[in-house]
Amino acid sequence: MSDPSSARAGTIRLTVGQALVRFLAAQFTERDGVRERFLPATFGIFGHGNVAGLGQALLQNATDPGEGENPMPYYQARNEQNMVHTAVAYARTKNRRQALACTASIGPGSTNMITGAALATVDRIPVLLLPSDIFATRAVDPVLQQLEDETGGDVSVNDAFRPVSRYFDRISRPEQLIPAALQAMRVLTDPAETGAVTLSLPQDVQAEAFDWPLEFFRERTWHVARPVPEPAALDRAATVIRSARRPVLIAGGGTIYSEASAALAAFTDATGIPVLDTQAGKGALSADHPLAIGGVGATGTDAANDLAAEADVIIGVGTRYTDFTTASHTAFRHPDARFVNLNVKAFDAAKHSATMVVTDARAGLDALREALAGYRAPAEHSALAQTRRAEWEKLIEPCFQPHDQELPAQTEIFGALNELMGEEDIVINAAGSMPGDLQALWKARSPIQYHLEYGYSCMGYELPASLGAKMARPESEVVAIIGDGTFQMAPQEIATIVAERVKVILVILQNHGWSSIGSLSESHGSQRFGTKYRMRDESTGMLDGDKLPFDIPANIRSYGLEVQEVSSAADFRDAYRRAEASEDATAIVVNTDLYGPNPPGNGWWDVPVPQVSRLESTQQASTEYEADKAPQRHYL
Repeated sequence: MSDPSSARAGTIRLTVGQALVRFLAAQFTERDGVRERFLPATFGIFGHGNVAGLGQALLQNATDPGEGENPMPYYQARNEQNMVHTAVAYARTKNRRQALACTASIGPGSTNMITGAALATVDRIPVLLLPSDIFATRAVDPVLQQLEDETGGDVSVNDAFRPVSRYFDRISRPEQLIPAALQAMRVLTDPAETGAVTLSLPQDVQAEAFDWPLEFFRERTWHVARPVPEPAALDRAATVIRSARRPVLIAGGGTIYSEASAALAAFTDATGIPVLDTQAGKGALSADHPLAIGGVGATGTDAANDLAAEADVIIGVGTRYTDFTTASHTAFRHPDARFVNLNVKAFDAAKHSATMVVTDARAGLDALREALAGYRAPAEHSALAQTRRAEWEKLIEPCFQPHDQELPAQTEIFGALNELMGEEDIVINAAGSMPGDLQALWKARSPIQYHLEYGYSCMGYELPASLGAKMARPESEVVAIIGDGTFQMAPQEIATIVAERVKVILVILQNHGWSSIGSLSESHGSQRFGTKYRMRDESTGMLDGDKLPFDIPANIRSYGLEVQEVSSAADFRDAYRRAEASEDATAIVVNTDLYGPNPPGNGWWDVPVPQVSRLESTQQASTEYEADKAPQRHYL
């Protein structure tokens, strides 16, 4: 074995794995004068593809680092998809200024990360993925777990990362790492281009030695830009807004990532324009602000959707207009509705034939406020927005009250939790019926409090995300709300939470079924088919027998975590206070009613119904679907 000291002058002899770890540990970002390590740690699960490559490099960094080498802490995960979710939650909580790397072995270990990669790219969140790959030399062909493609020897399962990565490169020779690593950092730190970045690492190349120029390992600072609006584009936007009689502003996730909350409040105060929010943008304007109207779209509030329907100008800030935000293109019904979009990414700024302003959200809002000096939305419009907000808050009061049912509704639990959590605490959720209820009901009083992953809406995100959010913000109480369906998909990182002694609170709502898809199934004529957790009834042949005997509290305790089980909102409040006071992670299992009640809503979501059916329930749903679809349009 050669020694690194044998390298020629000005170089150092390291393996590709060792060089990559050393390079990544020397990368920094800077925004607004704040400089931070961009990749402060790596998550990994080792197998034959990376245990002696990146695994050895991380071990050497921890136990025998080279002179001038920064530390790269290693965290052990239990599931590859989960560790990507953890990394995404970390980067999101850090407003994309920092991220984590994830490494997995060849074959199933690496492909397990693909769902996480898709989530990161859909949500525009940076994460660095380092999947192992087949032998570059092909001396062993096929290697264990290799997919043999008859059309080309250079194809591997890792090519599946290409469509879900913002940047993908396969390092087939050591020297290829130099340009690839620099490109990876460029994409990861670019607010407009960021997402999953994948460097595919053949297992033999990871262990191959090379004489690396020392300059490759110098500390680099990547300056995160705040693009300012082009003056002509700003003038065009101001002209459109000045003509508005019923304007609204939609705050998306980009508003939070750019830390534009103060700028948004100043803009709203100056213009009197009501603010609606997306799942990712909730909290950008505090719910305490009189013109914070709430969520818009398919799961939005009646108040916000009524304003959206009447709006003649819609100002989108940092939003990509998913179908839930536009209610599948039915939310904005004014015949002459026009859009003004402020977005760091031109692709999103151009949506709905908008007047485009390619800009950082904070810089854009400040500039637009100045460009609109003297303009204010009609007083009656601002007053109407506040009236509708008050009417909505009155309408949803029953959601938080006990009902004539044995178990509490999940909305009752949400109301209690909203009162109990502090402004700088973090609530996490991603899928099922809960995001709809939370968008309609939750009052986020800060940009950090509401952490909903609804771009990919990935079941299984919540639990590992609580770990990532807590790592990023240890001073906050982090609460993951998890349905019993989601819990069964991805409980593994409880072991990591216990091993790392991370204090989070897991709230598992048990209603013995998939509440969201069950309600959707029923409303679309499919009678909640396949959405309840039941034993198969031999007499009917259907899954409509007794409830499954799955014991969630016992399952959680087997990981070594304290569990409290409750069946009322009052008991939940007591359990939460105990969990809050504890120094250790706690799970609270809440038995809830499958059928609600849930908040009312006038938003719509396009889920097609069969046009022909022998089922009367489907026939009726098809008729209703065609009527609901009538307002759908392109915004041209």
